Amino acid sequence: MSRNWSLILVVAFVLGFGLKSYLDQQPKSASVEQSDSKVVLFGKDNQPVDLFDSQDSRIRVVYFGFTRCPDVCPTSLAMLAGALNQVDDEVKNQFRPIFISLDPERDAASDSYKYAQYFHPLIEGVSAPLEVTTPLAHKYGVIFRKTELENSQLKYTLDHSSYFYFLKPDGTLITKVPHTLTPAPLVEAFKTVISEG
Repeated sequence: MSRNWSLILVVAFVLGFGLKSYLDQQPKSASVEQSDSKVVLFGKDNQPVDLFDSQDSRIRVVYFGFTRCPDVCPTSLAMLAGALNQVDDEVKNQFRPIFISLDPERDAASDSYKYAQYFHPLIEGVSAPLEVTTPLAHKYGVIFRKTELENSQLKYTLDHSSYFYFLKPDGTLITKVPHTLTPAPLVEAFKTVISEG
């Protein structure tokens, strides 16, 4: 019986030590998460854009894509524009729609900005090096990959998931809306987020 107790005590000590070591490391990883609040991309006139600017209380509506996307991105941004046109100014003023390019190799900040503006003047288009946008995209579960195109002037395209991410000013995910062919789900999300906020 005493051998069993000795074994239990050893196991408890090892588990306790392992848990303590794990918890001791948590503040370090938490500070890495806090660095997300310093995510800087580039938009109009290549000016820096602080995505999670704490002085801006608007809910971010973020869409990840690229300007040479043949169908999904233009459709999605058109639906976002349609939703913005269907809500009143009071609702619109509580949101900050942002298009983030996943293709900085071809999408300069000015190109992303012009592309987004084509759909609606409230949609900000931004771009940044992949070392900035990739961890940001992965944080919200965005899947994307480069696919080479043979015999095409484009040379490659991007396959990517298509969601609208509603984020608190600090970057916390509130909800996400999948690719849609009608503005209705986005209009509903605008109203729901405001009523629950």
